[in-house]
Amino acid sequence: MFSKILVANRGEVAVRIIRACKEMGIETVAVYSEADRNSLPVALADERICIGGNAAAESYLNQKNIISAALATNAEAIHPGYGFLSENAGFAKLCEENGIVFIGPKSEVISAMGDKDTSRQLMQQVGVPVVPGTEVLKDVEEAKKYAKEIGYPLLVKATAGGGGKGIRVVAREEDLEDAFHTASREAESAFGNGEVFLEKYLTHVRHVEMQILADQQGNILCLGERDCSLQLNKQKVLEETPSPVMTEDIRRKMMDAAVLAAKAANYTNAGTVEFLLAPDGQFYFIEMNTRLQVEHPITEEISGVDIVKWQIRIACQVPLNMKQEDIRLQGHAIECRINARSTGRVDFLHIPGGGRVHFDTALMQDTVVVPFYDSMLGKLIVHANTREEAIRRMEASLCEMVIVGVETNIEEQLQLIRSKIFQKGNYDTLILDKILKKG
Repeated sequence: MFSKILVANRGEVAVRIIRACKEMGIETVAVYSEADRNSLPVALADERICIGGNAAAESYLNQKNIISAALATNAEAIHPGYGFLSENAGFAKLCEENGIVFIGPKSEVISAMGDKDTSRQLMQQVGVPVVPGTEVLKDVEEAKKYAKEIGYPLLVKATAGGGGKGIRVVAREEDLEDAFHTASREAESAFGNGEVFLEKYLTHVRHVEMQILADQQGNILCLGERDCSLQLNKQKVLEETPSPVMTEDIRRKMMDAAVLAAKAANYTNAGTVEFLLAPDGQFYFIEMNTRLQVEHPITEEISGVDIVKWQIRIACQVPLNMKQEDIRLQGHAIECRINARSTGRVDFLHIPGGGRVHFDTALMQDTVVVPFYDSMLGKLIVHANTREEAIRRMEASLCEMVIVGVETNIEEQLQLIRSKIFQKGNYDTLILDKILKKG
């Protein structure tokens, strides 16, 4: 087992990784920007080292400084968390070249699965269903030709990146050219790759993802699904597991497809295979996230499997000690992302508690919320025996949570939890605006 791990991230995910390491007897190194000098992960780690200025490009995206910090502190491995460099194949390769273990899949796997065109073709080859669409397009004229075959509405999608960037919905032929160029420019700016392709735009679908763990001996486990359909601007707001519309038959087929996808990619470590689930029960592969997911705790709640600890063990070549039939998914878990709507100092903080309630966060009283990074302050997570009980527990917990000094989305989350649409489980990827407007 590793004796020391550098955590190349910040905020609640850095706290999560450091705590897992402490429980495993592993020393940790926290890297931090000037803005995070007084943060919780810096206080919790065994060692700490500043890697640059406030901006992410100067610090958490500064590959040279992070590698230098690992070498200077004799860290054997780097855990990238999520975001920042977690899906950067170049950084994973840089770790490998410097004799540092990257806690995640191999650089070539990150590269292949991070390219939507490459991953899409691979899934087609092994029989995993994909959304009807094209390969990478040469120009807008080729896009117009294929658009007539696919039919409107459709999506112009970047092959690289994620987070909703480089994606445009096109309802009419006359809008295609502008959408093509806009998506390409946005993708080039965000990911350094302006390549795009077309995909059929499916309506009234749910965004369902399957969590997998794959060791270096070829064993693969699927820990069930998470329903991530409730999104604003392609950003997830609330996740739950199991999905309220999932049947045992569809779950089994989707789990089999996720395992098949992982095998085809020669995948190791923790990963997530994402699907769109149509009302008729048909599902389609959309992408594979080659990292820890923000919403991983709800899977841990219902499966009893510590995903972060297994990431570390697998990176250390420890084989999985479970088989698929050993996995028992119990109860229902919900996660609400608590986001900042402003910057400023947290003057007062009260975190809800009670049985099977926790708030994953790096917030402390007097923490200054800065404008340089993602707006998420933490994740409120509840677990209960039934979905109805979990909903009531989440409502009570949201009512109890108090963050003074910074505007948040707590009231929006309450509105969502209390809405009839959510309580009936009758929602899809396009319905959140309707819920927040009408309740």
